[in-house]
Amino acid sequence: MVPSLINTVLPSIRSSKRIHRDALQPHKSKMDDFLRDLTRQFEAPIRSSNMLAMSNKLQAQFKQNLACSDISMLPSYNHTLPTGEERGTYLALDVGGSTFRVALVFLNGRSRHRDGMQIKKMLSYRIDARVKALSGHDFFDWIAERICETLEDPEVRISHDSSVIAMGLAWSFPVEQTSVRGATLLDMGKGFCATKGVLGQDIRDLIMRACRKKNLNVRLDAVVNDGTATLLTRAYEDEATRLALILGTGTNMAVVLPVSALAHSKYGKRPQSWHDQAKQVLVNTELSMFGKNILPTTRWDDYLNVTHVAPDFQPLEYLISGRYLGEITRLILLEAIQTKALFGGQLPDHFLEPYAFDTGIMAAIEEDDSPHLSKGAAAFQKYHPLRIPPSVPDLHYVRQVCQLVSRRAAAYLATGIHALWFLRTEAENLVPSTADTVSIGCNGSVIERYPAFRSTCQSFLDDLVELSGGNRNSVILEVAYESAIFGAAVAVCCLEGQ
Repeated sequence: MVPSLINTVLPSIRSSKRIHRDALQPHKSKMDDFLRDLTRQFEAPIRSSNMLAMSNKLQAQFKQNLACSDISMLPSYNHTLPTGEERGTYLALDVGGSTFRVALVFLNGRSRHRDGMQIKKMLSYRIDARVKALSGHDFFDWIAERICETLEDPEVRISHDSSVIAMGLAWSFPVEQTSVRGATLLDMGKGFCATKGVLGQDIRDLIMRACRKKNLNVRLDAVVNDGTATLLTRAYEDEATRLALILGTGTNMAVVLPVSALAHSKYGKRPQSWHDQAKQVLVNTELSMFGKNILPTTRWDDYLNVTHVAPDFQPLEYLISGRYLGEITRLILLEAIQTKALFGGQLPDHFLEPYAFDTGIMAAIEEDDSPHLSKGAAAFQKYHPLRIPPSVPDLHYVRQVCQLVSRRAAAYLATGIHALWFLRTEAENLVPSTADTVSIGCNGSVIERYPAFRSTCQSFLDDLVELSGGNRNSVILEVAYESAIFGAAVAVCCLEGQ
């Protein structure tokens, strides 16, 4: 359990950073026993029957939070999906943790397939420490300056006439949405000082004020988060889209639900005109927060949780997202090094540092299926060099650990997706066996680029859908490329005429 890992394994590693091969010889049988036990702990929970039971419990949590939670199952103001017939040219803004992007986007209709959504020009600006230090209006003046630079680009200037150009904003930070066009600025975190003096003000007003100071002929018409942007992007391309998934450093999902699926109190003080028009609503589920006491954990997961700055806050995210997969793997390997003589007992450089083993290294090791794992070894040695390079059997051992951790993550994600799909199916008064095919727009480094992650998750999801009475391949994970940019533009086109 957790105390043994904290009190026994880690202190003993700290007491001796390196143990020579001649002092601690590898014991293959001990390593094999450890791997067998590890396999049992990671594989047993993800049998289909166990996952279906977990999905049922997650659905119960979802329903409870649809009724009364103020931190999850949050209804947006978006109540329309694109028809795919919308056309126009828009300016899309994407404010992320390290980059601000401005793009001229051309929407030409779903029937044009790949040509239906085009980025005519995109400029990226690094958000460095200097920009993060800008406070209040200075930060939004910086944004306006970058918009101005984009509009002055020759390719952009000739792509639109002198009329006002509509903008959409994808904002990758917490907000309290007050309308489809505006949202209250909340603390951004991640080292940003932008909220100083303007906390609680409307983002649209702040950006438009800065743009008016520079006489920019623009109008901010929509503000969306990453989940909504991904759903709208995929829905523009595929009318069957009803859910969206983000899985990169963190995780979240958005879903379209009937308005009646949420308690009336969840909608706050919205104008009656919104209620008169809205039949369905895009919901920010904050899926990462679900799963406590439902998803089985190991002692390594429990150690990660109790040492986290926010224990139990995002149970699912701690088990499946890019921020944490590498850390779970690092903790397992630490124990294998200390007690089973992995790497001959050598401790790789920086391996005692929390979160030092990046999920990207896991991906490189899993992607390398060559007999000697030369590329995987190079990735490992680059960031965590060993005095004596790891043997091929040790590398294959590490690869098996990575596979166990990532496969369980794909299974737990599939369980969460299935629970949300089934919840929506029930809310729409549909029967799984006759329900139409549903597309899920996906975005994020793990779901897009981690080797075989999406296909593994899809396989687990197919099994769960079939077990619950649905048809295999009726819930499809589809990548929504550049969803922040395209979603910001589509959000604007959905509002035109309203």
